[in-house]
Amino acid sequence: MKVLVWHVHGSWTTAFVQGTHEYLIPVVDGPDGTRSPDGLGRARTWAWPASAREVTPEQLRSLSDAGGIDLVILQRTRDLELVREWLGREPGRDLPAVFLEHNAPGLEPDDGPVPHTRHPMSERTDIPIAHVTHFNRLFYDNGRAPTTVIEHGIVDPGERWTGELSRAAVVVNEPVRRGRTVGADLLSGLAQAAPVDVFGMGLTGLHERYGLDPDRVALFDDPPQAAMHTELARRRVYVHPVRWTSLGLALLEAMHLGMPVVALATTEVVEAVPAEAGVISTRPEQLWTAVREFLHDEDAARLAGKAARAAALERYGLDRFLRDWDALLLEVTR
Repeated sequence: MKVLVWHVHGSWTTAFVQGTHEYLIPVVDGPDGTRSPDGLGRARTWAWPASAREVTPEQLRSLSDAGGIDLVILQRTRDLELVREWLGREPGRDLPAVFLEHNAPGLEPDDGPVPHTRHPMSERTDIPIAHVTHFNRLFYDNGRAPTTVIEHGIVDPGERWTGELSRAAVVVNEPVRRGRTVGADLLSGLAQAAPVDVFGMGLTGLHERYGLDPDRVALFDDPPQAAMHTELARRRVYVHPVRWTSLGLALLEAMHLGMPVVALATTEVVEAVPAEAGVISTRPEQLWTAVREFLHDEDAARLAGKAARAAALERYGLDRFLRDWDALLLEVTR
């Protein structure tokens, strides 16, 4: 199939474009030479196959007129407008469509209160909503829309954990802006238990905002994915301090690397991380105790990491993910 899909979530799209289809990735140049959110094009920090190709709105219109687009994956309500504007077609009626929901409810300002959040596609019966976690489907009010869950899949980076650095690793994007949502305020408590390395985008100002000691908390802003995996695997333990999100793909990647996990027991984490893979709790103090124990017991960290990898491969393997998506795409295009 020829599948129109925007580059919205880099890690998710990296897995999706590993399939057997042709993936049309919109590209739109912004006024200052950067890419517009309407068309980020191919990823620059992930490796994507040649089957994921950049297309301009004009090229998409030509493809559409020639019947060369089989299906669209919508990820924002804005994508509905872009399909109408660029292709002159109505998603769900003139063009088979799936709305992929990455986020937990309540993350956006107009979402409304949880657990009463009404999904923006809740009145559309012609476009199924594909949630990435069972937690998301449970907590959204999906209304009349047909729903399914296709859990994440990960391009396996391999078992690479060495744990040679007695430090805790955290991956979080825009912690200064997102604050308590991603547990940025918990980093000071974590830093008392272990030296911390924070990886992600938008880290500037994190020390100042939360009074973090640079000698205890080091920042690695926006590293390429392959480099980040290498560095994560050198840290003794992966810590997931996020209060409210869908399910961080970096957490699943760390598990694939063979890292032991210490995480807040919130949202889908309680399903993703089995007891033998580390420690999950809603009590930060218990998490910091677990971090200290992993720092001082490398053998325990290694065993937990192996259990984490086994669990991640079983539930979040790439083959299962692609099979599930193929089945949904076939169903929708029929």
